[in-house]
Amino acid sequence: MDVLLTAPYYPPHIGGVEIHVRNLASFLSKKHSVRVVSSTGNCIRLRCINIPYSPIPLHFPEFKADVFHSHVPSPFFARGVWKRGLKPHVITYHNDVVVPDVVDGVRIPARIRKMIESINTKAIKPVLESCEVIITTTKSYAETSPVISEFIHKVEVVPNAVDVGFFAPSKRVYEREPIVLYVGRLVEYKGLECLLRAMKIVQKIEKRAKLVVIGDGEDRTRFETISERLELNVEFKGKLSDEAVAEWMRRGKTLVLPSKSRLEAFGIVLLEAMASGTPVIASDIPGVRDVALEGGVVFSDVDDLAEKIVSMLHDSKLAEKLSKKGMRAVREKYRWDVVTDKVEEIYFNLI
Repeated sequence: MDVLLTAPYYPPHIGGVEIHVRNLASFLSKKHSVRVVSSTGNCIRLRCINIPYSPIPLHFPEFKADVFHSHVPSPFFARGVWKRGLKPHVITYHNDVVVPDVVDGVRIPARIRKMIESINTKAIKPVLESCEVIITTTKSYAETSPVISEFIHKVEVVPNAVDVGFFAPSKRVYEREPIVLYVGRLVEYKGLECLLRAMKIVQKIEKRAKLVVIGDGEDRTRFETISERLELNVEFKGKLSDEAVAEWMRRGKTLVLPSKSRLEAFGIVLLEAMASGTPVIASDIPGVRDVALEGGVVFSDVDDLAEKIVSMLHDSKLAEKLSKKGMRAVREKYRWDVVTDKVEEIYFNLI
């Protein structure tokens, strides 16, 4: 089978969608001929107007393939497939477009945010109407999406996946350190400020507790300033190698994903922690909660988050129970070979 994948960006550009497409291409290529079309990376690169987060191809060629599989929310590569009438067309809808209140330290007026969101919706809706299958990563996210809920009749749920050969529990037997992990971009919508304020409460109860923040982003300075003002025991590691991230996953007591925005639809970092035997704590929002409850707990506000963190640090039986539960879930449902088989089945049903 000849498969053509499209995505706005491709590694080395870093993001959840990019990593997903790279791994999907890698696993599909074991059985099929796979090409990737994007604006960046080691693939078929198209010249684009480089609008942030939504590159627009200047020309979309007349490709030939057995299946065309686009990845959105950025709509313009998927629109290229649609405008060319290339069929069958599968779309993985990773998340809704929600413009954050603050971008790069600048507050975005509500009128402008709504306008951008409306433009994106208008751009993607005809593509969704014409495609054969829409893949979403969880049922709850699809059902609560103002866009995808209109097309629920053509939705297939296929989760994200994790490389269980790379993210795995330590082979050494040792007591995990009282470390709380955050791994992700340092941007407003990821909710790191909520975690910082929760850690202020946690560190009054557990003096040894330490927050390790891995990642970088436009709001790093602001988060570091908040941490200093709160007098937290926190270490900002910046961007680390994949190997270093995997090692921290094996060291920490728990990983927290505090995002509150619908820009966070799943949380691949949760799978990476669970595969490493690390219990997780995440916001109680659609999509994210589905994953977190496989190997952890969810929280509602700062006080609730602080309480959940303290429980993870102090209750070894709870942590061990959630660790085993998460590893089992990953083995059964979230391995790349399992997920790729589901995608492959969708393809075969269309050709």
